[in-house]
Amino acid sequence: MSKEKPVFTKLMDLAAERLGGKAIACSDDFFASMDNLIKPGRGTFIEDKYTENGKWMDGWESRRKRTDGHDWCIVKLGTPGIIKGVDVDTNHFLGNHPPECAIEACFSKNEDADGADWKWILSRSNLKPGSQHFFEIPDDSIYTHVKLHIYPDGGVARLKVYGEVKINWDQRNSSESLDLAAAVNGGKSILCNDMFFSHMDNLIMPGKGINMGDGWETKRNRTPNNRDWVIIRLAKKGKINEVMVDTHHFKGNYPDSCMIEGCVSETDETDGMKWRTLLPQSKLEAHHEHLFDKEIENHGPFTHVRLSIFPDGGISRLRLWGTID
Repeated sequence: MSKEKPVFTKLMDLAAERLGGKAIACSDDFFASMDNLIKPGRGTFIEDKYTENGKWMDGWESRRKRTDGHDWCIVKLGTPGIIKGVDVDTNHFLGNHPPECAIEACFSKNEDADGADWKWILSRSNLKPGSQHFFEIPDDSIYTHVKLHIYPDGGVARLKVYGEVKINWDQRNSSESLDLAAAVNGGKSILCNDMFFSHMDNLIMPGKGINMGDGWETKRNRTPNNRDWVIIRLAKKGKINEVMVDTHHFKGNYPDSCMIEGCVSETDETDGMKWRTLLPQSKLEAHHEHLFDKEIENHGPFTHVRLSIFPDGGISRLRLWGTID
């Protein structure tokens, strides 16, 4: 455990609700629902908010155990992946946090992980009140579910499971059209010049953006001819046949125009990338879903793309539909 955020926190949170993660079962969530475990952020605290069961808490909280045993919660990951690290966050749980936790994981094709072979990936470990607890997971197996154990009871605000999306490409038809940028397929935003208001990872999340904060938005830039940009590693090398740039929710702060370039690179080292124009600079509108196909100049194949916006602003989602190479 470390007080500094470790490198693995830059990876995708495989358990995140917005990626498709789901809390599917628990031993007890009398005070606060297990569904809160996988919500974004670290949770909030409202001093005077109560429910009929007691104090309202933004996390998962079980009742005080008066029998033997301990509490647990099973989370189905949004996508199969290799787990590199976890964050067990007891934020706002001060007199009601569990003293210890442990985590099991399994790979299962069943939603409820019924009959799965569980494996301990984190042994019983100490927890502090109101703190993030980062644990590195030295395991290269692919998992679909995790099971958080708390000893003996109490509350956890958030559980984040950081790792790498793993898709079985041998089971995919090479002629199938799919979103090569999508996080659920293994796409990853690796670098941008600015994400002052919201994170670059939002661009490639599933579904429509829920609000203006659920996109990639840069600060206002006063430099003439400014260009903001973000680089995305595609899930798989492929040819891009259709592009969707969505400015949903961005009404007074959408970019005037955008451009997309592509390259082929074996690494994420950006200095040596040689970019080719995929989509030439194109006008954008407020709160609008823009589809481009005939405008595409170069279909690739590409391994990485760079989305540039002029001069600044916000994009809700980017979709790059194509076929794997």
